[in-house]
Amino acid sequence: MSEVDFDPERPVSDALKEGIQLFNEGEYEESHEDFEHGWLASESGDADFFKGLVQAAICLHKLQQGQHDGAQKLHSGMRRYLAAYLPSHRGVDVSALMEEMRPFLEAAITHPDAIGWSNAPRMKFDG
Repeated sequence: MSEVDFDPERPVSDALKEGIQLFNEGEYEESHEDFEHGWLASESGDADFFKGLVQAAICLHKLQQGQHDGAQKLHSGMRRYLAAYLPSHRGVDVSALMEEMRPFLEAAITHPDAIGWSNAPRMKFDG
């Protein structure tokens, strides 16, 4: 997202909801744009929460592309950023996301041809 694309009037809650919807539909690259909006607009001290969501989305995007090293690095970053927001934040079940990401990532790297993207991690959201 460029500064030109950033709309400071867009509510962070809308970006979060739309990013989660895209993430859960498997549109990881697109969802990261909405999460990035939350990161750039965050004035409430939770920029790291949105950075963690960005890294989760791009982790799965890299995994789809077969870039396992990049996916593993992003997964580590995601865990580091989101740890402070356990068990949930802004209606997102952070614990569940972190619990689903690790085994999916490991399975995808170990058996890339057998991975079922319909079983990819989903964000549980009560917002």
